Amino acid sequence: MPKPQVPESLRFDPESFGEIEATAFRELVYAHYRIAGRSFPWRETRDPWAILVSEIMLQQTQTDRVVGKYLAWMERFPTPSALAEAPLSELLSFWSGLGYNRRALSLARAAALVSERGGSVPDTEEALLELPGVGPYTARAVLAFAFGIPTAFIETNIRSVFLHHFFPAETGVSDARIRPLVEKSLDRADPRSWYYALMDYGVEIKRRFGNPNVRSGTYAKQSPFADSNRRIRGALLRELCGFPPEVIDVAQRELFAAERSPGSGDSFGQLESDRAEGGEAQSSPTPKRRSRERAARMAALASASASRSADELAAALPFARERVEAALFELVNESFVVCVDGRYLIRDSATFKRR
Repeated sequence: MPKPQVPESLRFDPESFGEIEATAFRELVYAHYRIAGRSFPWRETRDPWAILVSEIMLQQTQTDRVVGKYLAWMERFPTPSALAEAPLSELLSFWSGLGYNRRALSLARAAALVSERGGSVPDTEEALLELPGVGPYTARAVLAFAFGIPTAFIETNIRSVFLHHFFPAETGVSDARIRPLVEKSLDRADPRSWYYALMDYGVEIKRRFGNPNVRSGTYAKQSPFADSNRRIRGALLRELCGFPPEVIDVAQRELFAAERSPGSGDSFGQLESDRAEGGEAQSSPTPKRRSRERAARMAALASASASRSADELAAALPFARERVEAALFELVNESFVVCVDGRYLIRDSATFKRR
C-alpha cells in the first residue's frame, strides 16, 4: 500500500461525503484557486467554438504546447465555417506540433457538420456527441465552460484531486468510484470556475506530491514518442504537406504576433480597417493586415500538397521502410491521404469532410 501523503484533517471519507463535507472541500479547492489560479486564452472567452477547439487541442497535449497553436488557429479559423472551407493540408500545417493528427481531422469534420446545421456549436450533450471527435468528457466540458451548464466529468487533473484527498492509500481506484464524488462536490452555481479551480489544484498536487493518477484503475503509461507510430505518421504528413515544419511555424508565429500586436482588436484579432478623414477607408493596409496576409500566403504555400511515392517517402524519412508503409496504410484508411497511381498526397478537403 502506498504511504498516505495527506494529513488526516485534509482527507475526506468517500462513504460519508455529504453536503457539509462538500462545502469544506470546495472551499479548500477555491482557496488555492484564489491564490494560484492559472490564466489561459481559452479561459477568457465563452465562445463555444473557441472552447471546443481548446478542448480538442488539450486532449493528451500539455497546456504550454497548446497556447501558441490555439491562438494561431483561432486567428486563422475563428468560426466553424472558416475551418470547414480550408484545405486539409493547411489545417494540418496549423496543427503541426500538437501531435495526434486524427484530432485535427475530427475537428474539421465537426466544423463542417456545425456549418451545415446553422453554424452554432450545440448546447446539449446529445447534439455535441454527434460531432466527430467529441466524447462524453469533451461534450460536458464544453457545456460547463461555454454555457455554464453543471455536469459531471473527469480528466487527469480532476482525477488527481480526488485520488489525493479521498483515496490516499488505495491503488486501482476506478472512475466509477470517483464520479459520484465529482457529482456531489460540483459547484452548480458556477461550474466553469469550479472545474478551472479543480484542474489547477490537481496540477499543484502533482507538482508537490507526484502523480496520484498512477493509483488510478485507468492509468496506462504512454509509449515514448521518439520511436512511436505517431511520430512516423506526423513526419509523413509534414512531407506530404510540401513545406518544411520550420516554415509552417513561421507562418503560425506571424499570426500569433498579429493577434498580440497593439490595436489588434477583439480576442482572436478581427481585421481592422483604418479610416481616413471623411470616413473613407485608407488604401494602405494596417501592420496587422500585412502580417496576416503574409502568414496567409505562407499557409497557402504550405497547403500545396506534394505528391510522393512510397519509395520517395521511405528515402526521405529515418524510419524502416515497412513502418513507413504501415503508417501510410493507416493514413489512407483514415482519410488523411489518398493514393493515386502509386503516389500519395493529402486528400482534398471537399472529399475528406464528406466521408
